[in-house]
Amino acid sequence: MRASSVWLFLLATVLAFGVADARAQQPAASSYDVIIRNGRVLDGSGNPWFRADIGIRGDRIAFVGDLRGATAAREVDANGLYVSPGFIDVHSHAGGGLTRPELAAAQPILAQGITTVVVNPDGGGPVDLTRQRGALESARPGVNVALMVPHGSVREAVLGMDDRAPNATELARMQSLVRTGMEAGAFGLSDGPYYAPSSYSETAEIIALARVAAEFGGVYSSHIRDEADYSIGVVAAVDEVIEVAREAGLPGIVSHIKVLGPRVWGYSSAITRRIDRARAEGIQVYADQYPYEASGTSIGGALVPRWAQVGGDSALERRLRDPNERARLRDDIIENLDRRGGAARLQISRFQPDPSLEGKTLADVAEARGLAHPDLVLQLLEQGGAGLVSFNMDEDDIATFMRQPWTMTSTDGGLVPMGEGVPHPRFYGAFPRKIGRYVNDRRTVDLEDAIRSMTSLPARVFGMSDRGKIAAGMRADIVVFDKDRVRDTATYEQPHQLAEGMVYILVNGGLALDRGRWTDGRHGRVLRRGEVPVSD
Repeated sequence: MRASSVWLFLLATVLAFGVADARAQQPAASSYDVIIRNGRVLDGSGNPWFRADIGIRGDRIAFVGDLRGATAAREVDANGLYVSPGFIDVHSHAGGGLTRPELAAAQPILAQGITTVVVNPDGGGPVDLTRQRGALESARPGVNVALMVPHGSVREAVLGMDDRAPNATELARMQSLVRTGMEAGAFGLSDGPYYAPSSYSETAEIIALARVAAEFGGVYSSHIRDEADYSIGVVAAVDEVIEVAREAGLPGIVSHIKVLGPRVWGYSSAITRRIDRARAEGIQVYADQYPYEASGTSIGGALVPRWAQVGGDSALERRLRDPNERARLRDDIIENLDRRGGAARLQISRFQPDPSLEGKTLADVAEARGLAHPDLVLQLLEQGGAGLVSFNMDEDDIATFMRQPWTMTSTDGGLVPMGEGVPHPRFYGAFPRKIGRYVNDRRTVDLEDAIRSMTSLPARVFGMSDRGKIAAGMRADIVVFDKDRVRDTATYEQPHQLAEGMVYILVNGGLALDRGRWTDGRHGRVLRRGEVPVSD
């Protein structure tokens, strides 16, 4: 072939591919249900924003690019606004609330930009996931819901509140319950070895159950055994998650990663080195985090030693009546108060016998009642217990964990009626707080990285292959927001306040928030692990 002919052939080939590529970039049709026009698109990957239109048909994104000339039943003007995938909260206690008709619309969750929640964390929640799925579907939730199999509930169903290892028959029963949950569509195994009864388990038991989740492509998420120096220490507790991930062959997640209390402040560097080393060895280890300096739990979880909880609530009540046991328990409560920085750092968030105490610190209530701090704790336990907000984290540690590429964003929040109790403000503000405080104000992380931690990273870790990115074929979970206005308004004193800054929110293609106003639509679904993936 002559040289001129070769060049003509190559030119024709290049032109042909160019035409084909141009056709591939054109929308398949010019009519859509919704077009989001001219937004700054953060696709979830961590890349910088780009300007594009988004065409939506049904519950999926049909096209991303230039849609001049195309029409839609509804057009959204996103000029000057950012467009990203809907946020995924990988650690949510909203499962129970979403089954309640008055809460199912999930506005406190949606107002944060969250369109998907992963429920049954910390090893807690129903064992029967089929029944839970049915209750959620009947309630028609406003957000998507992914279920986890809760280790603590599984253990209690088989062993009660016993502090012992299961025998072979009992372990097989526990494995069967985990398998049934995974067959019902669960996304993995959640655990809380910090809490009773999961705290009575040994690592070998956890690995055996995690291996069942791994058979289904699930994950292992753990409220680690110790976040301070209660028992094995926070670093060793992270090592346990790494061991489970290694031995069971599945992703391991350190839930709401933190170093809790002045005794362990600064340990974030050692923990990040541990996780980085494990990942360099090929072990899939991740974490999630809520961006607050305070944690939240029950008075029992924070201050009562696990030995006192063996046998359940009735056994604890007997120990409170026994003078010798009560004295032993009091000594341990003194130590646990010190671990958390003292009674002045512990705020009552929920106390049903006397709601007037909610929002006050243990130190304030003890002074008013003329009691020593540990004696007030014993008194509150006798009256049914209380919820606590615990101010025990250091900002440097928060920033260290937040900057890691393996850290996802979470709320660790629930869903309660407006005005009920004084819950942790993370119920209303975790995701906007990360953007407003740690992106806009402090510049701890870039916006692109923050969005990735809320979208594509959790979708990848949990196997949600059709969510977490802005791309053709993905589910149309999308948020459109004003970056400069995104902020949390919930405070520790007045937490029942919706976050601000979201302008439009779509869940599975349906508008939940339209020009900053709520619609009547509830477009969420109860998801199932292993749903048909989107083709590349």
